[in-house]
Amino acid sequence: MQLDFVSLRILGSLIEKEITTPDTYPLSVNSLISAANQRSSRDPVTDYTEEEVRSALDTLIAHELVVQARDASRVARFEHRVRTVFHLRRDETAVLCLLLLRGAQTPGELRSRADRLFQFEDPASVQATLDRLASREEPLVRALPRMPGSREIRSIHLLGAPLTDGPAAEVPRSERLNLQQRLRDLEQRVRTLEERLQSETC
Repeated sequence: MQLDFVSLRILGSLIEKEITTPDTYPLSVNSLISAANQRSSRDPVTDYTEEEVRSALDTLIAHELVVQARDASRVARFEHRVRTVFHLRRDETAVLCLLLLRGAQTPGELRSRADRLFQFEDPASVQATLDRLASREEPLVRALPRMPGSREIRSIHLLGAPLTDGPAAEVPRSERLNLQQRLRDLEQRVRTLEERLQSETC
């Protein structure tokens, strides 16, 4: 199963809102647009249109991961079926939700961000959850190679591209910003060295 990023964001948003705001769940299309594009607990922040959200819902319904809720409301509302389809425990659902919404993360990051979804005792309990998800007959997550200078290994989900279709999808926003700053610093040092060499040769 390789879902596009809009579908992944919609799926993660449905899982999150079912747990954190059950009174407003299932969600209408308008609520889903707001949930997908909210500016907190999302990486990257997006600006999806109604057309994109509806297309993503069609994709998720085709994969039987989302269904239209059977209620008396005149407005169509939607709910996910992730736990049923993948036979997930509550801790596994929480970890998968965070990976869908924020991309690759370490056990420590997942634990600190999971408070509203599930209470993990320590990073070791998060790692145990990741190990179960990775050791399934059809794995739902996998560990990434350790980044230079990093002590913790990050994990990603396997339902589709975490952010984009490129390598940058595996790098969280904080790390991308850090790399960008390091690149700017390096460029400045190169310019300084070039100026120094030019002045010495004149």
